[in-house]
Amino acid sequence: MSNLEVGIVGLPNVGKSTLFNAITKAGAEAANYPFCTIEPNVGVVAVPDPRLDVLTKLYSSKKTTPALVRFVDIAGLVKGASKGEGLGNKFLEHIRQVDAIAHVVRCFADENITHVADTIDPLRDIDTIQTELCLADLEVVDKRLAKVAKLLKSGSKEARAEADILERVKNSLDAAKPARSLNLTADELTLIRDANLLTLKPVLYVANVAEDELTSENANVAKVRELAASEGAQVVVICAKVEAEIAELDADEAQEFLSDLGLDSSGLDRLIHAAFDLLGLMTFLTAGADECRAWTIAKGTPAVKAAGKIHSDIERGFIRAEIVNYDDLIRLGSITAARDKGLVRLEGKDYVMQDGDVTYFRFNV
Repeated sequence: MSNLEVGIVGLPNVGKSTLFNAITKAGAEAANYPFCTIEPNVGVVAVPDPRLDVLTKLYSSKKTTPALVRFVDIAGLVKGASKGEGLGNKFLEHIRQVDAIAHVVRCFADENITHVADTIDPLRDIDTIQTELCLADLEVVDKRLAKVAKLLKSGSKEARAEADILERVKNSLDAAKPARSLNLTADELTLIRDANLLTLKPVLYVANVAEDELTSENANVAKVRELAASEGAQVVVICAKVEAEIAELDADEAQEFLSDLGLDSSGLDRLIHAAFDLLGLMTFLTAGADECRAWTIAKGTPAVKAAGKIHSDIERGFIRAEIVNYDDLIRLGSITAARDKGLVRLEGKDYVMQDGDVTYFRFNV
């Protein structure tokens, strides 16, 4: 798959653009009023992976290329967005283009930052966004059902199957429940893929808290966690203000700052890893004198398809993959030593790639 793309959504003034600026250093406008973001801001950030730095030193590589994540800062949605309120239709279309949704929820109180509903209530805010996404999807589903109804007259079995799934989705959306709550099978999802439903996209909740609440669970975060647990979703607790401060520091200063706060990693690191987990992604590695690189693939990807991630010619001419476990390679200090110990494996097309496999593909030109 191409680079992971995550849309940052939420109500106005919950900290979306502040977070986006911090993690991408993209300079998006962040202001204390709704709709300061109209066109989506896009920033590309490297996936943190210390293994790449180690491999670069081991191979004296000229170049290091990490896996990348695209973050899209989508304007704050409001009640009525599905009917065009607050330029909602335009914003909803932006969401349709991303792989996953990071739903930023305000869990902090600050009288200097207005809230569109005047009070802090994360569950109400989540419900507002979810309702608008459901309403937008309902409109799409109704149009699809009307189109499929014409095909049913011809006795199409595929149309019948699609109609049945769409009716189930419609009933779920009518109850303000996202389509993903139906846990549709892979075959069912394939039948309605063209609908590109917003509520089928995987979601993780980003609870934005005050700095002094980063290492202690406040009541609002607890509510978000309870809701997420009921949906099988994840929660990442961040402080957008702290992330903005970290963005101004170099690596050593940032680590010292995080340690002072009692944190092991930044919100960006945790957000990226949560997004990878949400979508079932992982990375394999290639290493050499010219370049060390991380490649993003879905868990369960066979070696031949992983080869195609690098180049289609490698997939077509695949012979075998030479693979060594990263930890074994680093422990022994060289690929030669690993080979002498019998730890460099030759794998065929159907080998299922594992996270951190250091790989060299042999292929016919």
